[in-house]
Amino acid sequence: MIDRDPAEEAEHEEAAPARPERTPRKSAPIVPPQNVAGSALILVIAIMTFLSCLTLGAVTLVRDTAATWQTQIAREATIQIKPAEGFDMEAGLATAQRIVSGFAGVRSASIVGAEATVRLLEPWLGSGLDIDELPVPRLVIVTIDPASPPDFAAMRTALSAEVPQASLDDHRTWVDRLVAMARTTVTIGISVLALMLAATVLSVVFATRGAMAGNGHIIEVLHFVGAEARFIAGEFRRHFLLTGMKGAAAGGLAAIIVLVAFSWWSSRNMATPEADQATALFGNFAIGTAGYAGVALVVVAVGALTAATSHLTVVSYLGDIDARHHDG
Repeated sequence: MIDRDPAEEAEHEEAAPARPERTPRKSAPIVPPQNVAGSALILVIAIMTFLSCLTLGAVTLVRDTAATWQTQIAREATIQIKPAEGFDMEAGLATAQRIVSGFAGVRSASIVGAEATVRLLEPWLGSGLDIDELPVPRLVIVTIDPASPPDFAAMRTALSAEVPQASLDDHRTWVDRLVAMARTTVTIGISVLALMLAATVLSVVFATRGAMAGNGHIIEVLHFVGAEARFIAGEFRRHFLLTGMKGAAAGGLAAIIVLVAFSWWSSRNMATPEADQATALFGNFAIGTAGYAGVALVVVAVGALTAATSHLTVVSYLGDIDARHHDG
């Protein structure tokens, strides 16, 4: 053995090049983002979510407006008294008012005066109309209690006995038609919403299968060396959950912006004829807290559907691999 001087050994160690330290390699994800058309899928999910939220907002507007119409119509009934030769119209109006005021469930009964009747007919017959010269029917507006409406059949019988020219309209036909229209609109909206969610699910299925086709050899190796299907499916589920939430959040935010813009436009143009007609049909375009909560629910549902769909697709794919291996 050759003894070396400690000083020489120190110089030899200083002259030797230092070994580079090994940095731990970062494991590549099973679902590389560049192998999936992530931006295209996010755009598709955003569009589907946007349309779904707009559909939900429209259904909410129609439902709330129909409920408002129904409430307003159900609060009033109308008595129409037709003129006849030798018939005292003013006495007939007073009699009809007295009769209906005696029924339980009637809050008030008011006679539409001659001047008010002329103003109602002015858009069609012009100004300066003398209703005494024309056989114009007169009206009695009956305000009723929606919680406990009166007996309209008995009211009609009492009116026909004392005022034969009187006819009572409780607006039941209009209310029934309005309710049927609202229910039909809501059903159509829900059906459209279901179709959009189904299209979103199919888009995720195709995207997941495309991702697995690009990484099929990796998935098969991991599966055969002992990686559990739950682990592999979890990787795909996590990836597509983030993708779905990004697209759903973008679509939901865009829908909220559109709905808020419509509501702002309606409030700013309240006095114009166009806004008055739109407000009469759809209210003030405000979907309220329940509507915005529904938009948030659609966003969460789309993200959850995206994750669940990818999970089931991966599990089915791994089941097919096991079946082929068993047959082989």
